[in-house]
Amino acid sequence: MENSPYQTHGEKKNWILALGLLFVCLSFSAAEARRIHLSPEQQAQLAKVNTVLVTVLALTEKGPTDSTLLLKTIAARLEELHYKVITDAAQPHDIEFKVKCEERKTWTGTSATGGDVELIDAPDRLWKGPACLLTYRLDHRDLDWKKEVRTSFADAGEAAKKANEADAGQYAMKHLNQRLSEYEFPILLSAEWGQIDRLLQLLDDPKTTKLRKVKILSVLSDLHAEEALPKLTQLLETTDLQQETINALSGAGIESIPLLIDLFQTSKQSSIRAEAAKALGNVAAKTGDPRTIPPLVQYVSTVLPQIKTSEDIDFPLLTEVVWAIGKLRWDSSFKPIVKLQEKVWLIYDNSKEMAELREATSWTYKQLDLDGHVS
Repeated sequence: MENSPYQTHGEKKNWILALGLLFVCLSFSAAEARRIHLSPEQQAQLAKVNTVLVTVLALTEKGPTDSTLLLKTIAARLEELHYKVITDAAQPHDIEFKVKCEERKTWTGTSATGGDVELIDAPDRLWKGPACLLTYRLDHRDLDWKKEVRTSFADAGEAAKKANEADAGQYAMKHLNQRLSEYEFPILLSAEWGQIDRLLQLLDDPKTTKLRKVKILSVLSDLHAEEALPKLTQLLETTDLQQETINALSGAGIESIPLLIDLFQTSKQSSIRAEAAKALGNVAAKTGDPRTIPPLVQYVSTVLPQIKTSEDIDFPLLTEVVWAIGKLRWDSSFKPIVKLQEKVWLIYDNSKEMAELREATSWTYKQLDLDGHVS
């Protein structure tokens, strides 16, 4: 559609904003397309899941094989998050958790791109080696949650021969069982079902390893979990998990904004301030809350007069700040970013850090320059 000669400059900007919002909505829909839409009733059911029926099918090239060891491992993992596990389908249960382990994986029907395909634990259409497919059913309905664990070897026969093992199928099952003992599917399921309380309880358990706590915090960063805010605030006092906790705070939504701003403005650690800036940018992108951007712009405005050479730049911090500013348009952001862009290109510096800052500045400039988009 051609622009009318009577169309005002403001109207052009409104069109650009509208198109930008439409693009975001379409992108979000595409990313979520793999999920079967959950009704409020289904979400309520998942939030109350406690008793889990576990069914395991183990298949080798010789046919079905004993799955007792696999079932024992899976049950123990789920019980770590205090789920009640049963194996008799005749008994009352809230949900069915299904695991199919194969010596040679069959096609799972995953789409070529989009959704879970890019995730490291998504079903891989090209993998033909040993694998376990993890799914669940609510009221006998598959809700399209699929995860897959695989062995480090693609050919069980060849791997078993190198290990002097006679039975390739049993060798594959042994290694798949080891993968199930390591893979954090109980944490992913609790997040999928919206059971934040179980994640926080595990996070608070002194027996939980640091690596597992990092995984929980990573999952929380993707959820809208305002109820996690008190625990995350408390965790900030744990110095060895501060950065991961700040990242998780972005999942708590607008409730975390005052705390993140305070961390960004008052922390004496540059790395903590950088994580807080990144989290503010994530919250800005998710919520559109205008409180997220002014502290970041104020930082840029403050450091600009001090920047004469590369030695005057805190690259990790400034780069995260600039990326974050581009996540939400605020009118007062444009001028400082323009000045910063001029400075970073005038300074002679071919380092990787400067290249990353220039990339962030150019991207943010383009996000803020609506006039440039129109022209």
